[in-house]
Parts: sequence; structure tokens; C-alpha cells
Amino acid sequence: MGEKHRVRFEPVGIEIEADEEQTILRAAAEQGVMLMHGCKEGQCASCKSFILDGDDVEHDRYSTFALPEFEKDEGYTLLCRAHAYEDLTIELLNYDEEMIHSGLPIQRAVVEVVSNDNVTHDLRHLVVRLVEPETIRFFPGQYLDFAVPGTGETRSFSLANTSSREGGRLEFVIKVYPDGLFSRFLDAELAVGDRLEVTGPFGVFTLRDAPEKDLVFVGGGAGMAPILSLLRSMAERGIDRKATFYYGARRRRDLCFEEELRALEEKLAGFRYVPALSEPGDDDWDGETGLITDVLRRCEPDLARADAYVCGPPPMVEAALDLLPALGVADKRVFYDKFTTTGEGTH
Repeated sequence: MGEKHRVRFEPVGIEIEADEEQTILRAAAEQGVMLMHGCKEGQCASCKSFILDGDDVEHDRYSTFALPEFEKDEGYTLLCRAHAYEDLTIELLNYDEEMIHSGLPIQRAVVEVVSNDNVTHDLRHLVVRLVEPETIRFFPGQYLDFAVPGTGETRSFSLANTSSREGGRLEFVIKVYPDGLFSRFLDAELAVGDRLEVTGPFGVFTLRDAPEKDLVFVGGGAGMAPILSLLRSMAERGIDRKATFYYGARRRRDLCFEEELRALEEKLAGFRYVPALSEPGDDDWDGETGLITDVLRRCEPDLARADAYVCGPPPMVEAALDLLPALGVADKRVFYDKFTTTGEGTH
């Protein structure tokens, strides 16, 4: 490990020690400080912050869409890619006071594959069992990093289950990309009984405690996983807030977990599941059609009393983030997890 430096976060007044070999985000997470973040790959800008004091900071590779050079020159940084080489004071531009002190310890674990099944033509339902340790704490909606064997690379996937699952089982819904690093391994090599290394938990896509607020979930693709985790958690905890899950797919064959979601409609008195197909084609389909944001606009003209949770491919997330404030959701009450594409995708 390298030399350590003090990093102070304003306006929250929290200090951590950051090793030069760690990113500032990782150092904070290991000390129980949950800073806003998404991809951890320097692509989504969720962790963008401003350096108030100090300038000896080095960055791992990142996307200039997330941090343009002119912003970096002005003092902006991405905490998921930044290494401190002196004491720093950083202004957090995006933070959640409810979450910031709620960080769970980052753990490394070995898991064993229980099943690896198709749920659509391009989504896999991967179930693993914790071997060592036998339990890992996480909040519904968070994700783990998987080490891709023999590569030195990791890929991140959202948990679909809740922390109460018996037997140390963990569930993931993973999109298979034709040329994806983990996808090739998942599709052609990974077998029941194989063991993998995981690290986590990460992510802030967790249910905020606001019983007076309705809930609107908007998802697509593998965005099913963290939203399913939140819904399962609501059912277990008896949370009866009015909630609607809008899930967008192209064709009927792209829908999954339909039976469970309909069962949740029966279990959660205020819950409604609304799937929509953008290209129904010749499918015998009498549900909603069109892009999921268009369906949301038609069905929800006034969301002033709602919290919104958005998860899925970047174009869908971007469209939803533009739309939801126009429908009345307060900017700070829109929570999102934007899946990025590092070879094949985060989460």
C-alpha cells in the first residue's frame, strides 16, 4: 500500500484517510462512508465532485463525456477514478445525507454457481451460493463486482434478491452481449459447481424511507434485477406504499419474471406492474405499447407526490431523467442506476 492522505468532504464535514493506491471512492466505502456513485468506471458521472483545496490528484482512465477536460481543468473530479497524493478538501455535488453514514463493509467472498438459466433470449438468471464467508450484508438494490477468471478484470451485477435469502444464495439477472468479456464466459464456460470471486456491496440504488411518497419504478433489460430486489424487500417488510413498475421491452419474448410480478400485485395492495412493448410485431399483445417513457407520460401526468427509481440501459435512463421532473418528481427524489458498457456492461 502507498502513503495515506486526509480527504475532507464538504458540506458534510466528513474526513477519511485515502491510500494513494486506492481511489477516493473505494477508500471512503471501506471506511463506511457511502458516497454517491454508479458505474465505478468513470463513465456515468454520478460521483463527480469539486476539489476545493489541493491539486495533487491522479486519475485512472475515464470517459471525457463524464468529465470533460475543461471541467477537470476547473477542478472537477470523478471520485471513482481519483487518487489523492496530498491532503484534499472536496465538495460533494451529489450526496444523500440519509445514505452517507449507512455504508456496509466491503467484503471479498467466494461463491459457487447453483444455476445459470435463460429467462429471455439475452438475459440470464444466475444463482450462486456463498462459500466463504457464508453471509454478506447488503441493501436491496446494491451490486457486487465479479472477478472474470484469468483476466484481471471485474464486471458489476445488481443483486435481484434481498439479504434475507436462506442458504447464502444470491441472484443476478445478467444481459448477455455477443462480444462481452463476462458474457462469453457466462454463456460458454460457467457451469454449476464452478466457483467465482466477488466483492461488495456497492451502489446507492436503495429504497429511501419516505412513507408519504408514492413509488414509480422504471426499468428495462437487466434493470429488472435491482428493482425486483426492492419489490421483494417491500413485500417482506410489509411496505404498502402505492407503487407502479413500468418495464420496457421490445417483444413479448423479452419479458421475464412475469408470474412473480403478478403475484406481487396480489401481495402488495398498492402495487401495479405495467409492462410495455416497443415492437410488439405479430405478438398477441393487448398491453401497453411504445417506449417506456412514452407510456409513463401517458399514464402518469402528475407525479408530484412520488419518488422515482430508474434502472436500465443508458438511453432509457437518460430519457426518463429528462421526463420525470417534467411530470412533477423533484430532482432530488429521482434515484437511478445507469448501466454502462465496459466491454459489455456494468450490472
